[in-house]
Amino acid sequence: MRYDDGCGRYTLKAKAGDLQKRYKLASVPESTPVSYDVKPGQTLPVIDASENGNHQLEMMKWGLIPSWWRQGPKIAFKTFNARDDTVFTSGMWRSIYKRRVLIPATGYFEWTKPTIGSDVPKQKYFFRPKQYDIFSFAGFYDIWKDVEDRELKTYTLITTEPNKEARAIHDRMPVILHREDEASWLEPSRVKHEDIEPFLHPLEDNSLEVVEVRSDAADWAYDDERRVAPLNSR
Repeated sequence: MRYDDGCGRYTLKAKAGDLQKRYKLASVPESTPVSYDVKPGQTLPVIDASENGNHQLEMMKWGLIPSWWRQGPKIAFKTFNARDDTVFTSGMWRSIYKRRVLIPATGYFEWTKPTIGSDVPKQKYFFRPKQYDIFSFAGFYDIWKDVEDRELKTYTLITTEPNKEARAIHDRMPVILHREDEASWLEPSRVKHEDIEPFLHPLEDNSLEVVEVRSDAADWAYDDERRVAPLNSR
């Protein structure tokens, strides 16, 4: 299968109460993680549909481990993203597309791809939709069991072709859902390819705010506003 190196970091500057109000949830945990640097392998809130169709918040680990996987959890560091052009054709995903989640976020990061033979370092950029404070990536999830039969819920976010702003930085971008499409994305009755494919497209051109941010390795130690502090607007 083709792995995707796009969107390997995102931000979630929203507390449990903010998520409850935004997604109209009956209940949420007392607290949920807030981060300016969400990384694969971390456990974060996602929204899915319960058996009765109600939307609920669950904590899941970023980096999908398919339920049928038998070679250990390390695969999750290659499956934090799913390409929209392979989710219905690759045996890796099989029927996972039938289990869908909303992944709450307040922004995401991308790096320029390095030019072969160039000494110019990769530059990091922060992206956020202009019209949403809290928005949703489209995602899939699955439930994996370890050798002791303990369940682990994991998720992946879906990437697609870039819109105009994203294309200037990278050749992929995450699928960001319009707010009015979120309930339809979670609708359990949508089990066919043709029910799901219409959602897998880039956000419209001119809908993203993009700013340059610090890219140096020294910034690994902190997780605060400095992550998204602009160097130059773009």
